[in-house]
Amino acid sequence: MFEWITRLLKKTENRTRKTLEIDYESLNQLLDYSFTNKNLIEQALKHRSVLPSLHEPRMQSNERLELLGDAVLGLAVTEFLYNRYPEKEEGELTAMKSLLVSRKILAKVANRLNLGDYLLLSEAEIKSGGRTRHSIVADAMESVIGAMYLDGGLETARKFVVDNVLNKFEDILNEKQHKNFKSILLEYAQGHNFGSPSYVVRSENGPDHQKTFTVQVLIKNKIVGEGVGKSKKHAEQHAAQAAIEKIMN
Repeated sequence: MFEWITRLLKKTENRTRKTLEIDYESLNQLLDYSFTNKNLIEQALKHRSVLPSLHEPRMQSNERLELLGDAVLGLAVTEFLYNRYPEKEEGELTAMKSLLVSRKILAKVANRLNLGDYLLLSEAEIKSGGRTRHSIVADAMESVIGAMYLDGGLETARKFVVDNVLNKFEDILNEKQHKNFKSILLEYAQGHNFGSPSYVVRSENGPDHQKTFTVQVLIKNKIVGEGVGKSKKHAEQHAAQAAIEKIMN
């Protein structure tokens, strides 16, 4: 009986290791870095969905490394912007940093690197498109950065961020499609102790199926921008953009 149990455990272990097979040579080329501690990069790639099949607790997923990587990423990006733009104030730097470390940008970088091909996911997650899902690959990017920090130190992690996240930072900052103008305006206003902007719908024109909204944004009860859109949400974004162009440039 004990021999049967031993064989069963060995088969289970073999199946587990097959699930966790990683092409380290290819991954090293992708990251331009070779991990000394392979357990760190394995954990960085391990999504929580795969844990039940491995009989591992939630602590073995990449979520703790994601938290660490988020902090390291924030430091690297903030330091870069601080040195690159000595003339910009805290509020402007905060807005730029928020965009560069956003999930949208991290997912774009991860998909450009094909990082999703190396993620350890459950079969169900793979079938549902998990290898390219923004939330999963963006979190994995942060986890990899955290693992690099632990394995190779801050300079290693910083180099990865500069080479992969900040290599096209000016293009990212200049592309309006990446910007959430309301968030940028909010961070700017709070960074200067102006409080939170408020948005007021001044008019609604047209039939119900084709309305046009005009929205004004106020800071400290003063109108700082106005926008027009086919929905309140779009009008608010346009109003925030107008305010940013007025008070931040």
